[in-house]
Amino acid sequence: MTEKAKVGRNVVIEEGVVLGNHVVIGDNTVILSGTELGDEVEVGANCVLGIQPGGNKRMRKTGEGTRKLVIGKGTKLGSLVSVYAGTKLGDHVFVGDHASIREAVTVGAGTVIGRSAIVELNTTIGANCTIQTSAYVTGDTIIEDNVFIGPCVSMSNDKYMGAKAYEMKGPHIESGAKIGNNATLLPGVRVGAGTIVGAGAVVTKDTGNHVVVAGVPARLLKEEGK
Repeated sequence: MTEKAKVGRNVVIEEGVVLGNHVVIGDNTVILSGTELGDEVEVGANCVLGIQPGGNKRMRKTGEGTRKLVIGKGTKLGSLVSVYAGTKLGDHVFVGDHASIREAVTVGAGTVIGRSAIVELNTTIGANCTIQTSAYVTGDTIIEDNVFIGPCVSMSNDKYMGAKAYEMKGPHIESGAKIGNNATLLPGVRVGAGTIVGAGAVVTKDTGNHVVVAGVPARLLKEEGK
Protein backbone atom coordinates (compact mmCIF):
# COMPACT_ATOMS: atom_id res chain seq x y z
CA MET A 1 0.00 0.00 0.00
CA THR A 2 2.86 2.40 0.76
CA GLU A 3 6.65 2.43 0.88
CA LYS A 4 8.30 3.00 4.24
CA ALA A 5 5.25 4.52 5.94
CA LYS A 6 5.82 5.42 9.58
CA VAL A 7 2.69 4.86 11.66
CA GLY A 8 2.51 5.75 15.37
CA ARG A 9 0.81 3.97 18.23
CA ASN A 10 -2.98 3.51 18.43
CA VAL A 11 -3.54 4.82 14.91
CA VAL A 12 -6.85 3.92 13.21
CA ILE A 13 -6.84 3.72 9.41
CA GLU A 14 -10.22 2.72 8.01
CA GLU A 15 -10.81 0.63 4.94
CA GLY A 16 -10.74 2.70 1.76
CA VAL A 17 -7.97 5.06 2.87
CA VAL A 18 -5.23 5.65 0.28
CA LEU A 19 -1.72 6.38 1.55
CA GLY A 20 1.11 7.67 -0.61
CA ASN A 21 4.76 6.79 -0.14
CA HIS A 22 6.84 7.90 2.85
CA VAL A 23 3.81 9.04 4.86
CA VAL A 24 4.21 9.76 8.59
CA ILE A 25 1.21 9.43 10.94
CA GLY A 26 1.41 10.43 14.61
CA ASP A 27 0.08 8.58 17.64
CA ASN A 28 -3.69 8.23 18.21
CA THR A 29 -4.66 9.71 14.85
CA VAL A 30 -7.83 8.50 13.11
CA ILE A 31 -8.02 8.48 9.31
CA LEU A 32 -11.53 7.79 8.08
CA SER A 33 -12.65 6.01 4.93
CA GLY A 34 -12.37 8.00 1.72
CA THR A 35 -9.25 9.93 2.73
CA GLU A 36 -6.32 10.14 0.31
CA LEU A 37 -2.85 11.18 1.51
CA GLY A 38 -0.22 12.02 -1.09
CA ASP A 39 3.45 11.18 -0.94
CA GLU A 40 5.50 12.53 1.96
CA VAL A 41 2.47 13.78 3.90
CA GLU A 42 3.09 14.16 7.63
CA VAL A 43 0.22 14.01 10.12
CA GLY A 44 0.69 14.85 13.81
CA ALA A 45 -0.72 13.13 16.85
CA ASN A 46 -4.42 13.01 17.79
CA CYS A 47 -5.74 14.20 14.43
CA VAL A 48 -9.05 13.19 12.85
CA LEU A 49 -9.13 13.25 9.05
CA GLY A 50 -12.05 12.68 6.70
CA ILE A 51 -14.90 13.58 9.07
CA GLN A 52 -18.29 13.30 7.42
CA PRO A 53 -20.41 16.45 7.98
CA GLY A 54 -23.18 16.18 10.54
CA GLY A 55 -25.54 18.63 12.21
CA ASN A 56 -29.26 19.11 12.72
CA LYS A 57 -32.17 20.29 10.60
CA ARG A 58 -31.34 23.96 11.20
CA MET A 59 -27.89 23.62 9.67
CA ARG A 60 -27.04 23.93 5.99
CA LYS A 61 -26.14 20.88 3.95
CA THR A 62 -23.35 20.81 1.36
CA GLY A 63 -24.85 18.10 -0.83
CA GLU A 64 -25.19 14.37 -0.53
CA GLY A 65 -23.21 11.51 -2.03
CA THR A 66 -19.64 10.32 -1.76
CA ARG A 67 -17.19 12.70 -0.16
CA LYS A 68 -13.48 12.29 0.23
CA LEU A 69 -10.63 14.25 1.72
CA VAL A 70 -7.59 14.71 -0.52
CA ILE A 71 -4.29 15.89 0.97
CA GLY A 72 -1.55 16.80 -1.48
CA LYS A 73 2.10 15.82 -1.64
CA GLY A 74 4.38 17.10 1.10
CA THR A 75 1.61 18.65 3.18
CA LYS A 76 2.15 18.70 6.94
CA LEU A 77 -0.53 18.71 9.63
CA GLY A 78 0.22 19.50 13.27
CA SER A 79 -1.34 17.76 16.26
CA LEU A 80 -5.04 17.81 17.14
CA VAL A 81 -6.04 18.90 13.64
CA SER A 82 -9.49 18.06 12.25
CA VAL A 83 -10.23 18.10 8.53
CA TYR A 84 -13.60 17.15 7.02
CA ALA A 85 -14.36 15.01 3.99
CA GLY A 86 -15.12 16.87 0.78
CA THR A 87 -12.06 19.10 1.18
CA LYS A 88 -8.84 19.31 -0.81
CA LEU A 89 -5.51 20.52 0.56
CA GLY A 90 -2.92 21.26 -2.13
CA ASP A 91 0.73 20.29 -2.18
CA HIS A 92 3.07 21.51 0.56
CA VAL A 93 0.35 23.09 2.68
CA PHE A 94 1.07 23.48 6.40
CA VAL A 95 -1.73 23.25 8.99
CA GLY A 96 -0.88 24.18 12.60
CA ASP A 97 -1.91 22.44 15.82
CA HIS A 98 -5.59 22.57 16.84
CA ALA A 99 -6.73 23.93 13.45
CA SER A 100 -10.10 22.88 12.01
CA ILE A 101 -11.03 22.81 8.32
CA ARG A 102 -14.62 22.06 7.33
CA GLU A 103 -16.07 20.37 4.25
CA ALA A 104 -16.09 21.71 0.67
CA VAL A 105 -12.93 23.73 1.25
CA THR A 106 -10.06 24.08 -1.22
CA VAL A 107 -6.63 25.23 -0.06
CA GLY A 108 -3.97 26.06 -2.65
CA ALA A 109 -0.37 24.89 -2.73
CA GLY A 110 2.09 26.33 -0.24
CA THR A 111 -0.53 27.94 2.01
CA VAL A 112 -0.12 28.08 5.79
CA ILE A 113 -3.14 27.62 8.09
CA GLY A 114 -2.02 28.71 11.56
CA ARG A 115 -2.47 27.24 15.00
CA SER A 116 -6.12 27.12 16.16
CA ALA A 117 -7.35 28.73 12.94
CA ILE A 118 -10.84 27.76 11.77
CA VAL A 119 -11.87 27.52 8.13
CA GLU A 120 -15.58 27.02 7.57
CA LEU A 121 -17.42 25.24 4.74
CA ASN A 122 -17.61 26.25 1.06
CA THR A 123 -14.45 28.31 1.21
CA THR A 124 -11.71 28.70 -1.39
CA ILE A 125 -8.20 29.69 -0.32
CA GLY A 126 -5.55 30.32 -2.96
CA ALA A 127 -1.87 29.45 -3.16
CA ASN A 128 0.86 30.80 -0.89
CA CYS A 129 -1.51 32.42 1.59
CA THR A 130 -0.83 32.85 5.31
CA ILE A 131 -3.73 32.48 7.74
CA GLN A 132 -2.33 33.12 11.18
CA THR A 133 -3.12 31.93 14.71
CA SER A 134 -6.78 31.86 15.77
CA ALA A 135 -8.09 33.47 12.59
CA TYR A 136 -11.72 32.69 11.79
CA VAL A 137 -12.51 32.27 8.09
CA THR A 138 -16.27 32.11 7.76
CA GLY A 139 -18.09 29.89 5.29
CA ASP A 140 -18.59 30.95 1.67
CA THR A 141 -15.39 33.01 1.60
CA ILE A 142 -13.01 33.49 -1.32
CA ILE A 143 -9.35 34.21 -0.59
CA GLU A 144 -7.15 34.64 -3.65
CA ASP A 145 -3.40 33.92 -3.92
CA ASN A 146 -0.70 35.48 -1.71
CA VAL A 147 -3.08 36.88 0.90
CA PHE A 148 -2.00 37.48 4.51
CA ILE A 149 -4.58 37.09 7.29
CA GLY A 150 -3.30 38.23 10.69
CA PRO A 151 -3.94 36.63 14.09
CA CYS A 152 -7.51 36.67 15.40
CA VAL A 153 -9.03 38.14 12.25
CA SER A 154 -12.78 37.44 12.16
CA MET A 155 -15.17 37.21 9.21
CA SER A 156 -18.93 36.81 8.90
CA ASN A 157 -21.26 35.56 6.17
CA ASP A 158 -24.78 36.19 7.50
CA LYS A 159 -25.88 39.82 7.25
CA TYR A 160 -28.98 39.31 9.41
CA MET A 161 -27.53 36.80 11.90
CA GLY A 162 -30.31 34.31 11.23
CA ALA A 163 -33.15 36.81 11.70
CA LYS A 164 -34.34 36.45 8.11
CA ALA A 165 -33.46 34.72 4.87
CA TYR A 166 -30.09 35.65 3.41
CA GLU A 167 -27.85 33.91 0.88
CA MET A 168 -24.68 33.24 2.82
CA LYS A 169 -21.76 35.17 1.43
CA GLY A 170 -18.41 35.62 3.10
CA PRO A 171 -15.77 38.20 2.17
CA HIS A 172 -13.85 38.09 -1.10
CA ILE A 173 -10.20 38.96 -0.49
CA GLU A 174 -8.27 39.60 -3.66
CA SER A 175 -4.69 38.68 -4.50
CA GLY A 176 -1.92 40.10 -2.34
CA ALA A 177 -4.17 41.78 0.23
CA LYS A 178 -3.06 41.92 3.87
CA ILE A 179 -5.47 41.91 6.82
CA GLY A 180 -4.10 43.13 10.17
CA ASN A 181 -4.56 41.56 13.60
CA ASN A 182 -8.09 41.46 15.03
CA ALA A 183 -9.71 43.05 11.96
CA THR A 184 -13.34 42.16 11.24
CA LEU A 185 -14.74 41.66 7.75
CA LEU A 186 -18.52 41.81 7.34
CA PRO A 187 -20.56 39.63 4.94
CA GLY A 188 -19.92 40.01 1.24
CA VAL A 189 -17.28 42.73 1.41
CA ARG A 190 -14.56 42.74 -1.23
CA VAL A 191 -11.03 43.65 -0.19
CA GLY A 192 -9.17 44.81 -3.29
CA ALA A 193 -5.93 43.43 -4.67
CA GLY A 194 -2.85 44.55 -2.76
CA THR A 195 -4.91 46.38 -0.15
CA ILE A 196 -3.83 46.65 3.49
CA VAL A 197 -6.47 46.53 6.22
CA GLY A 198 -5.19 47.96 9.51
CA ALA A 199 -5.26 46.08 12.79
CA GLY A 200 -8.63 46.20 14.55
CA ALA A 201 -10.44 47.66 11.54
CA VAL A 202 -14.07 46.81 10.80
CA VAL A 203 -14.58 46.53 7.04
CA THR A 204 -18.23 47.28 6.24
CA LYS A 205 -17.97 47.97 2.50
CA ASP A 206 -15.78 47.19 -0.49
CA THR A 207 -12.30 48.70 -0.68
CA GLY A 208 -10.37 49.76 -3.75
CA ASN A 209 -7.21 48.08 -5.00
CA HIS A 210 -3.80 48.92 -3.53
CA VAL A 211 -5.11 51.15 -0.77
CA VAL A 212 -4.72 51.30 3.00
CA VAL A 213 -7.87 51.32 5.14
CA ALA A 214 -8.22 51.42 8.92
CA GLY A 215 -10.62 52.34 11.70
CA VAL A 216 -14.15 51.54 12.81
CA PRO A 217 -15.72 51.54 10.32
CA ALA A 218 -12.72 51.21 8.02
CA ARG A 219 -11.92 54.35 6.02
CA LEU A 220 -9.41 55.15 3.31
CA LEU A 221 -6.05 56.29 4.68
CA LYS A 222 -3.80 56.06 1.65
CA GLU A 223 -3.91 55.27 -2.05
CA GLU A 224 -1.07 53.68 -3.97
CA GLY A 225 1.54 56.25 -4.96
CA LYS A 226 0.08 59.03 -2.81
